[in-house]
Amino acid sequence: MKKHILITLILLMSVSVIGQNRHEKVRALKIAHITEQLDLTEKEAQVFWPIYNANDKTSRKTIQELRRLRRNIKDSSETVSDNEALDLMTRLINLETNLHEQRVDFLKKLRKILPPRKILKLKVAEEDFKRKLLDRFKKHRGGGPGSDGPRH
Repeated sequence: MKKHILITLILLMSVSVIGQNRHEKVRALKIAHITEQLDLTEKEAQVFWPIYNANDKTSRKTIQELRRLRRNIKDSSETVSDNEALDLMTRLINLETNLHEQRVDFLKKLRKILPPRKILKLKVAEEDFKRKLLDRFKKHRGGGPGSDGPRH
């Protein structure tokens, strides 16, 4: 019995480490992509990356909260009372407003350190990276555009 528990724990820890490595690899690819697309000077990069990383961290946290709340709304939409629904709606509005304010604040900070064209290039680079990552994921799963083939 102890042997099975130990094996299970080892497997769970291995999966966790693999997931972290994958996340770190994607993050490194994203940083490389953005760096290449923006063609940042050394001075710009020194100021840009701490601001970008701080924004990324807070935005990810808010987006995760939004996802949890949306799941909660989806799961309980048929059974909540009007008061509970009003509370969920208020929380949803507050999180979405918070995310919007974070994005506006981020753009204001960027405006102080980068020319407007580079800020627009950043938005394009982020979208381009997301699209490439999604395409790569679809290709890896065997479900690329127009593919009706089997998924592995």
